Amino acid sequence: MTQTSKRRVLIVFGGRSGEHEVSCATAAGILKAIDRTKWDVLPVGITHEGEWVLVEDKPSLLEFREGRGQSVQAGASRVVLAPGSGSLLEVTYEGDPASPESKVANVRDLGHVDVVFPLLHGPYGEDGTIQGLFEMANVHYVGCGVTSSAISMDKHLTKTVLAAAGIDVGTWELITPMDWEDDPEECARRVGELGYPVFVKPCRAGSSIGITRVDSPQGLATAIKEAQNSDPRVIVEAAISGREIECGVLGGTGMRPRTAPLGEIEVPEGEFYDYELKYIDTEAIGLVCPAKVAPEFEAQIRWTAAKAFEALECEGLARVDFFHDEEAGTVIINEVNTMPGFTPISMYPQMWKAAGMGYAALIDELLEQALERDLGLR
Repeated sequence: MTQTSKRRVLIVFGGRSGEHEVSCATAAGILKAIDRTKWDVLPVGITHEGEWVLVEDKPSLLEFREGRGQSVQAGASRVVLAPGSGSLLEVTYEGDPASPESKVANVRDLGHVDVVFPLLHGPYGEDGTIQGLFEMANVHYVGCGVTSSAISMDKHLTKTVLAAAGIDVGTWELITPMDWEDDPEECARRVGELGYPVFVKPCRAGSSIGITRVDSPQGLATAIKEAQNSDPRVIVEAAISGREIECGVLGGTGMRPRTAPLGEIEVPEGEFYDYELKYIDTEAIGLVCPAKVAPEFEAQIRWTAAKAFEALECEGLARVDFFHDEEAGTVIINEVNTMPGFTPISMYPQMWKAAGMGYAALIDELLEQALERDLGLR
């Protein structure tokens, strides 16, 4: 394949959510592994404030180092995705670009984009917002569409849709800001009916940010406040016994979703899989793939993952997380991630590696799928 025949990939990462640093680490993995003989890569980072900037194509600048994540920093220029054309412009300003008094000093045409790989986790990236922008810009993109992304990002809506499809998602309560302000005692009563311990979570956040295990009513108010720091909508889930089992799903155009061999998260006794264990104290956990699950339960988990993928109208990729108690015979969905962790050592790529698809091949598969899918209503 010649240089001129390469297709242009816009790698977008960072973003406004609390998972900014995780997204940068994901981008580092993609930039290292993507097949440069097939794809012309343009990395663009989004700052915490939402500014789009060109970023040096150097993965080492984006990786976790010494337990600390990296972030996107803005300079004098901003990147603009032109509506309806899929073209990129770099605009350079005189003075502070955020100031109303700043003036445009230069505009540089960065060319057309064939497909976008949005490596954004959490709000303003995994929740349908940026997917809507790509639809309006008329540019293909990896992953779920607007509606699917929005519903899957909201834990309450995800559970509501999946429960309506006959899928077991456990028991939960939604607490809105108005609920908590008007009648915290009633909220506490509803939570109490779930039975302690419970897990209090932001409705629309990931990477275990803002999650608290609450063992008694006395800890509920503090946990809700912690969750509301990330999202005013809070979900409280009853604790579920069992192992944490994950299933990777791939969905191509016009094909039934495919599932990968299962993975398992092993956490220290008495702890849950929080941000610290996921990205800082990673040696304290075990990632087992393929997971040792009885054949009949493996089949049930994979079938349920595919059913959830279809019920939420997912496209491209998703990781479906389960609680599985073999003794009780239960298979319960915890959540669905439409842009799961995607570093080479993340569970989603590891599950597909166990299926015989390497990291670079998985990237190719997702980009090719995105180019095949129609834009707009489908």
